[in-house]
Amino acid sequence: MAYVLVLYYSRHGATAEMARHIAHGVEAGGMEAMVRTVAGVSSVCEASQPEVPDSGAPYATLDELKACAGLALGSPTRFGNMAAAMKYFLDSTSSLWMSGALSGKPAALFTSTSSLHGGQESTLLSMMNPLLHHGMMILGLPYTEPDLLHTSSGGTPYGASHHAGKDNNNPLTQEEINLCHALGKRLSSTAKQLAA
Repeated sequence: MAYVLVLYYSRHGATAEMARHIAHGVEAGGMEAMVRTVAGVSSVCEASQPEVPDSGAPYATLDELKACAGLALGSPTRFGNMAAAMKYFLDSTSSLWMSGALSGKPAALFTSTSSLHGGQESTLLSMMNPLLHHGMMILGLPYTEPDLLHTSSGGTPYGASHHAGKDNNNPLTQEEINLCHALGKRLSSTAKQLAA
């Protein structure tokens, strides 16, 4: 069965929670959601986690990425950029780039930040770059989503976002949850149409 890969890195749990809401949206759109994460990296950029995570989603493989019908990619913001762990994983996808395995597939993005103006949009844009090199089609959130017009925390036309607060303890707002769900559903619907 075709699936949408919901791939994320999360340090404090907010990005992981967003991934779960996006996965619910994917399934509401009629496709299976496969939720996966990536291992953290050490200061010398080697994978530093055990081969199987202690809890949460399993680590993604390149074969799972290759076989997906669509991709939702999420990372916390690190100075307006994606986290090193996500960049490290994406840097390992050269074989998929050379074969064109992801070309023509839809993708969407999500992020969580500690500060309201801490680079949500630039993080989403930074995650777009490698996906565009892979030939993926980027989906955002249109302003036809009413929560995008009314949110006072996260949410951008570039993708779903969350304002976690400086201590990373702000729960997702209802608007942020709705936008995660809408993004997943939009990605699922688009992947189904392209597969047909």
